[in-house]
Amino acid sequence: MIQRPKIVLKHPRFYTLLALMAFGFILISLRLVVVQGLQHEEWLARAEQAQEKSVEIEAERGTIYDRKGRILALDTERPSVYAIPAEIKEPLAASRRLAPLLGLSQKNIFKKLRKGGQFVWLNRKISPEKMAQIEKENIKGIGFITESKRIYPKGALFGHLIGFAGLDNQGLEGIERKYNATLQGKNGGLILERDAFGHSVFPKGFNYIRPSPGSDLTLTVDEIIQYISERELDAIVEKTGAEGGTVIVMDPWSGEILSMAVRPEFDPNRVKTSQPSQWRNRAITDFYEPGSTFKIITAAAALEENLIHPDDLVDCEEGTYPVRGTVIHDHNAIGTVSFRQVIAKSSNIGTIKVAEILGADRLLSYAKAFGFGERLGVDLVGESPGMLRSRKNWSSRSLASIAIGQEIGVTPLQMVTATSAVANGGWLMTPRIVKETSSGKGLREKAALIRRRVVSEETTEQLVQILKEVVSENGTARLASIPGYAVAGKTGTAQKIDSATGRYSRDKYVSSFVGFVPADNPVISILVMVDEPKGIAWGGEIAAPVFANIAKDVLHYLKIPPQRERPKAKPWERDIDRDRKSLKRVAAKEKEGRVAHAMVRIGPRQ
Repeated sequence: MIQRPKIVLKHPRFYTLLALMAFGFILISLRLVVVQGLQHEEWLARAEQAQEKSVEIEAERGTIYDRKGRILALDTERPSVYAIPAEIKEPLAASRRLAPLLGLSQKNIFKKLRKGGQFVWLNRKISPEKMAQIEKENIKGIGFITESKRIYPKGALFGHLIGFAGLDNQGLEGIERKYNATLQGKNGGLILERDAFGHSVFPKGFNYIRPSPGSDLTLTVDEIIQYISERELDAIVEKTGAEGGTVIVMDPWSGEILSMAVRPEFDPNRVKTSQPSQWRNRAITDFYEPGSTFKIITAAAALEENLIHPDDLVDCEEGTYPVRGTVIHDHNAIGTVSFRQVIAKSSNIGTIKVAEILGADRLLSYAKAFGFGERLGVDLVGESPGMLRSRKNWSSRSLASIAIGQEIGVTPLQMVTATSAVANGGWLMTPRIVKETSSGKGLREKAALIRRRVVSEETTEQLVQILKEVVSENGTARLASIPGYAVAGKTGTAQKIDSATGRYSRDKYVSSFVGFVPADNPVISILVMVDEPKGIAWGGEIAAPVFANIAKDVLHYLKIPPQRERPKAKPWERDIDRDRKSLKRVAAKEKEGRVAHAMVRIGPRQ
């Protein structure tokens, strides 16, 4: 008889364990489906992050040119030295050998190397000579990447205007900062891949992202005119022991700035050895009391309002005149003279008497119209609006003070732009530095821009004749005269406020002259401002000769013949002549009532 096998039942724990194993297997399977399917891209990225390291490579910044195509700023290739610490077996010995070559402390280099890891910068943008010395050491784990380094071939020439870019390729001052997005370009990169032992393979195959270079800029300035301006400014600062100064040369028809010189000087190639206060472009950031140069505005307002004629007589009270509990004095006491002589001899009393007829509200209105108390929109960073208080904050003495250039703060840029409005027939232009940009899409030229009409052409014609007398033998600026050319302008000598007493200083002055030439068909407007000259401080003695020296050489450079040899055509450069003609076309349309007085564009469209 056949016996059936006995069925031995397993202990219940066995089935419990089996069920748990099956459940765990199911969970793992589901997790694999999620990881391999739904989360594939995420985990792939994490794996690459663990195996790779990205190194950003800076793009080449665009080149900056002057109006004639001369290079003012460019990038050059420089080697940057890096280390792969994981590949350096003796970090102490390596740091000892590298320190004198890199000009860094051994301690700092050793700290970077002993941590291990994959990639660390040791020094950026070193000289080719240093690179050659480091290569001779043949240290495993030390390598080089070529990067772009910004250099300024003109040194301190244009220093404040161009500004500079930092180590990270960011524009930090001047044009470099204002147009950083245009100049910067798009950075590229390299990828380092780590093996199973944490060592790097460099670079990884063809995984190299090439940087895209930035766009180029062409500025309105001219290297030769800038050199002339800085040369003459340096000479007067040295001669007088002045604290500094500013020269701006502008084309009055287009608002283009042809030079902008500032002292103390600043060399953007030597940022590390300079102070932030030296970087400041004082031509647009700092304001000062203009003194008698502001009489141009007072005179323009009175003439425009038909309150006075150039030949009307004004009693200048022999040099003493009471105003609101104070006494106004003239440097040279004069009696009754024509209004043109009031300005030519820079009489405070005569100017104040005319301003009293004009009134505070109208004087303030014309000051604003000429651009004082506002930013003019120049394409630079840090422009100051100056200081022009609202009418409610004027004292009983303010009308008299502001009429002669006190109780008001102006920037050098505002003063030369306002004077250019007199030179060009009454149009306040937007000053500009950038002429055109260029990229892969071609050139893009910036158009001249009218801010508004400030006075009529008839008023400017009268005022020009008055300002020509300032530069005559009977005026305060005879030293601004240039043989063969008629010059129009105005001197200024302003006492500075003593910060300790809050009163006007007896020995600190700002000497200035602003004018244009040739007077009846201007090519250039020039402002000269000298800060705290020692000894004689009169604008006619200090700033006027600087104007003459600059103007004479610039006119020669621009091939503007003396008036007696001058042809009927009005040559300089075709683009400037175009702006002059465009401005006159706008004036003609204005007379026909077909153009508004604010923000009219002339020249090419952007």
